[in-house]
Amino acid sequence: MEPEPVTLTTPRLVLRPLDPRDADAVYTAAQDPDVQRWTTIPSPYLAEHAETFTELLAPEGWATGSMFTFGVFLPDLPGLPDRPGLPDAGPRALTGVLSLTMRSLGTAEVGFWAVKEHRGRGYTTEATLAAARWAFTSLSVDRVEWRAEVGNTASRAVAENAGFTLEGTLRSAINNKGVRRDCWLASLLPSDLGLPSAAPYVPAPHSPPGE
Repeated sequence: MEPEPVTLTTPRLVLRPLDPRDADAVYTAAQDPDVQRWTTIPSPYLAEHAETFTELLAPEGWATGSMFTFGVFLPDLPGLPDRPGLPDAGPRALTGVLSLTMRSLGTAEVGFWAVKEHRGRGYTTEATLAAARWAFTSLSVDRVEWRAEVGNTASRAVAENAGFTLEGTLRSAINNKGVRRDCWLASLLPSDLGLPSAAPYVPAPHSPPGE
């Protein structure tokens, strides 16, 4: 049974599943050249891409249990009217988008991008930790992986600030718009957050140097 869409909260943020009301905000944010350069979203990014993402791809990911996509928002701003014909929009200011993609049994890969105007405030790190805790406690996930193209230092900083352990560089492991590139790989385990694992974990013993 796949999990129902959930809303997560942190001291500063609300993470909720994206839906059609978010298409305009996603489209606007995705015009940033850095988002298009370092992620695999289409470039140029058109309005129909945002509509397909928020109306079809994101909801289907939840329905199939293959990808859990959250919009990361600041808390609601008082005094803003709801848009006609749509439910209460809830939090208004989109700070980024975060997805957990199921890669194998017990393993999810986190991916994210941040809205330019909201970078440098730790929002993406906060959202990543919230999503990881949810995955560990609600999805029986025992390993959250992070991958980013070598050179994407901003994404790497988020992973390091969230407590991920860098495990190495994978050659030709990312295909971004038809070009294969090397990527960094890091992981976060339940024990890193003081949580139990769903399956027993026996780390390999450390070998002396030279062995």
